[in-house]
Amino acid sequence: MGGDLREVWVYLATSPLLALTLTLAAYQLGFWIYREAGFHPLLNPVLIAVIVLVSILLLTDTSYATYFEGAQFVHFMLGPATVALALPLYRQIERVRKSALAIAVSLLAGSLTAMITAVGIAMLLGASRETLISIAPKSVTAPVAMGISEQFGGLPSLTAVLVILTGIIGAALGPLVLNLIGVKDMAARGLAMGTAAHGIGTARAFQVSELAGAFSGLAMGLNALATAILLPLLWTWFF
Repeated sequence: MGGDLREVWVYLATSPLLALTLTLAAYQLGFWIYREAGFHPLLNPVLIAVIVLVSILLLTDTSYATYFEGAQFVHFMLGPATVALALPLYRQIERVRKSALAIAVSLLAGSLTAMITAVGIAMLLGASRETLISIAPKSVTAPVAMGISEQFGGLPSLTAVLVILTGIIGAALGPLVLNLIGVKDMAARGLAMGTAAHGIGTARAFQVSELAGAFSGLAMGLNALATAILLPLLWTWFF
């Protein structure tokens, strides 16, 4: 019976629709748990979905490459979803103009802090040069972070994992930290979430308010640009 079920799974695993269906179902399960728990930040739906999908792949001995062949449509939709963030940002354009200097200073500080602290801690723990460059762009959206990592000899696959972990942790703990230090302005909260936790943090910010989500989306895009410019310069100077 077990052998028959395995043969059925092997057959179904060749269908791109299966991976896509599993991905959507895992996220829906995660969001249901998240909602039923009163939107508790530690039960982030992305985290739950990742755990469910990894468990399924391990239990069925399915390679990530096979899974991605079917789930790549979700990856493709990241582009249009990111572009769509321009709409809520446009609605807040006047506030963005008035706060342009504060936004620029905050993003520069946040971008540098994210890179320096990550590399500094990794160096203290004895990480290799390859690991250091892989971890440096962890707070940037995955495509940009992986491109930077690959350019300087890092491991794009490790960078992708670190980016996802950073986003999940930032989305889960970011609001708690902001509450703890007394940051109440939604624009400031969104800016912090987008700078530290890229797309996953932005999704969390939109759940709070459109203003926070708009500034988070802005921070996510500008932080990617800042990191792409600053990290190569810093890496050349110090390494």
